[in-house]
Amino acid sequence: MSKPHKYRAFISYSHGDEAWAGWLHRSLETYRLPKGVIGRDTAFGPVPARFTPVFRDREELATATSLGATLLAALEQSACLIVVCSPRAAKSRWVNEEILTFKRLGREDRIFCLIVDGEPGASQDPARAEEECFPDALIYRLGTDGALSGERGEPIAADVRPRKDRRHTAMLKLLAGMLGIGLDELKRRDASRRRRRTAALVTASIAGMLVTSALAVTAWLARNEAEAQRAQAEREAETARRVTNYMVDLFKIYDPEEGRGKDVRAVDILERGAARIHTELEGQAAVQATLLDKMALAYKGLGLYAEAIPLGKEAVAKRRTLGGDQAAGIAESQSHLGEILALDAKYEEAGRMLAAALATRRRVHGNDSAEVAETLTALADLKSFNGEYDAGQPLIEEALAIRRRLHGELNVDVASSLGYRGVNLGERGDYAQAETYLRQSLELQRKLHAGAHPDLAEAMNNLAWALEGLDKFKEAEALHRESLAMKRQLFPDPHPQLAAGINNVAYDLEMRGDYRGAERAYRESLEMYRKAYRGDHPDIATAMSNLAFVLDARGNRREAIAKLRESVAMRRRILGAEHPDIAGGDTSLAYWLTSTGEFVEAEGLLEEALAIRRKALGAEHPRVGATLATQANLFVAERRFADALETSTEALRILRLNLPEEHWQVAMARNVQGAALAGLKRYVEAEKLLLASLPSLAGSPIHDLPARGRERLAALYAAWGRPEDAAKYAP
Repeated sequence: MSKPHKYRAFISYSHGDEAWAGWLHRSLETYRLPKGVIGRDTAFGPVPARFTPVFRDREELATATSLGATLLAALEQSACLIVVCSPRAAKSRWVNEEILTFKRLGREDRIFCLIVDGEPGASQDPARAEEECFPDALIYRLGTDGALSGERGEPIAADVRPRKDRRHTAMLKLLAGMLGIGLDELKRRDASRRRRRTAALVTASIAGMLVTSALAVTAWLARNEAEAQRAQAEREAETARRVTNYMVDLFKIYDPEEGRGKDVRAVDILERGAARIHTELEGQAAVQATLLDKMALAYKGLGLYAEAIPLGKEAVAKRRTLGGDQAAGIAESQSHLGEILALDAKYEEAGRMLAAALATRRRVHGNDSAEVAETLTALADLKSFNGEYDAGQPLIEEALAIRRRLHGELNVDVASSLGYRGVNLGERGDYAQAETYLRQSLELQRKLHAGAHPDLAEAMNNLAWALEGLDKFKEAEALHRESLAMKRQLFPDPHPQLAAGINNVAYDLEMRGDYRGAERAYRESLEMYRKAYRGDHPDIATAMSNLAFVLDARGNRREAIAKLRESVAMRRRILGAEHPDIAGGDTSLAYWLTSTGEFVEAEGLLEEALAIRRKALGAEHPRVGATLATQANLFVAERRFADALETSTEALRILRLNLPEEHWQVAMARNVQGAALAGLKRYVEAEKLLLASLPSLAGSPIHDLPARGRERLAALYAAWGRPEDAAKYAP
């Protein structure tokens, strides 16, 4: 037996048709079905006494890049979709997206239309195309690939245009279709009930002459109740009016005297709106809190985390002052604020905020709720930022299980959780398992999003990242380029997501040996990050580190060391001295310092890196193996060959546990082990290891490793008394 839907219907409409959507919403929810049909079993379940609840209200989408989680959840939890059709709806990206999403849920036959303006089918005549009232997603059927096909459908429609259906008749048409009962029968029973009501009113008026006193009391009570309802309705109407005026005024194009005419950016609108919340909505704390929360999320979407944080904090504070049962609202704002704080690298404060939100959401919504899954995911993300990958795993697993129970498999939140699961596996060194989950996530995202979408772009990047860990660079580059093209459509310049996309393509250029192109792209990415964050941030540190590596590849090792030192110092300021990312910077810097003869500093950095990585990741993580291989390389340079052999042997064991035999890091450990054996004059063993390592070293992102491998072979043969062989590998 299928799980009952939370909503009887979801009303999709353009904001230009809000009055019609409001009328339909009220009419459906307040209409009482005739007794003769209540409880009747139909193909769509028993007929209810009232058709409620119906989902209508939604937040302003003018600057959004995707349907919000609330709307997606409401669509998934709705038995039917009603589309208010007009030329405005036909042009609305969001109405089209809602229809497409609902069709992909397998409910194409549960879509109903209310035509309020325009002309169905007008798009087939180019001269009248502007009159079309049906969105494309309504006109065309869904193909087997999840995209719209060329086959036209026949939408089920009621029609309230002039000389068409009366409003009440149109509402009955929609109800009959959604409930699975005959329209004629519903109209007859509705008319009969209306006649009975009229007769009852006449009889009551006659009888009233005999019971005037009783009716007077009843009338007085009814009048008081009606007055209270009227006052409440007026308050709600006034709130709606003021919020509508506020939003319309906020999003209108500036006058030339007021601003820059048509040159209006989303950030300009947000700055203007944030400044006016307190004056335009004075005395409406609940509305202010909601708008502050939404504006914080809008700033987050633009990558402006510093601007988002004060708004998010004010939303939390304002909701605390409202009194009454505000726990759910406070937790929502806390969860949103925690996500933003984490993105701005304020990890400790983010942790407190998310922990409080999770505790409240478990209490208010129950453990098996979308709200709990949302905050669990945000907490797992925070654990990842802090390098606590093992601690993040159970949070991701719980969120994924909740979302699968709530939504099934074809769902945006499920796709997202699969992505988090894959990234977590990769962060813990299991790139093969990571690839499996990330492919599942990308496949779902492609089914759910027909065009450019941030979640789809991110799923491409995540899979590409895992593929790079498996040395599948060609496929990774194709995904990175597809993702960057999508991000250029979606995000303004500057934006952290766009900077990340440029950084990923820069890495692909570096892997192909195009160091000049990679340097340009890395510098572009770094500059964009600096504009977006305007202060220390882990993304800036990563961009500097990436630039350092390509500078080294171009022969500028001293400049590379300086840039990497700057990166490591920034990470220490942001993350503290024991974060796993600090260990990565230490290891790379130590490798370069070894080549410049700065052994003492290199040794200290490697000891620190090993301690951090063993504590955070466990003794047999591949990153521990990589640091051990780098330490063994230092010991070879210091001519401590016995120490180098012992350390490289342990590094090779750990790396083979986690990575394919042909991986460049395995080859590096094997090469260092060969160099140690050569130093101990065990030439036969050394030759075998050094020769075997050369092919895989060619795929290393450390540009000088292949040359280092050949130099070590040349040195081996020279020491072994084989000058002809030494000449083959000499620089």
